[in-house]
Amino acid sequence: MEAKEILIITPKTKVLQLIEAYPQLEDVLIDYVPAFKKLKNPVLRKTVAKIATLQQAAAVGSVKVEDLINVLRKEVGQDILSLEGDTKYNANKPDWFDLKKVVKELDIREMLEVGEHPVNQVIADLRALHEKEIYKIIAPFIPAPLIDKASSLGFIHWVSQKDDETFEVYFTTN
Repeated sequence: MEAKEILIITPKTKVLQLIEAYPQLEDVLIDYVPAFKKLKNPVLRKTVAKIATLQQAAAVGSVKVEDLINVLRKEVGQDILSLEGDTKYNANKPDWFDLKKVVKELDIREMLEVGEHPVNQVIADLRALHEKEIYKIIAPFIPAPLIDKASSLGFIHWVSQKDDETFEVYFTTN
């Protein structure tokens, strides 16, 4: 008989990995981060859950990543984790923001609903930006994987929450 590999829950654990390894944690995750009730949608499960890490899920739910990880770890009998340095998403209106400089906008809500990954489109659009131009995306939650990818490419961002299910993210060159 083959030994089952145990998934150690960390901020880098993908949401889909987590709920496949520990199906009972799906409801715990949804209770802790209500925005993740959308995981019940099989299309979103295949797209967002496949690429989003628990660190990004914490950002989506506006909860501390350390708290989320420890709730999940406690549920499956893993030791409590102490984390230093949380990834933060900029929610303070920056000096560089000027609505007149927004040159392109993309609403990714429909793409996500039908299971499309907006990452390639967003990155292509960002790479076409000229200095001081601003790109706007509209999303149903903080698109943490997208922001992380754009940040790794040198773009800076600002997240503006309009309501519980509408977030606007503005990007510009650094």
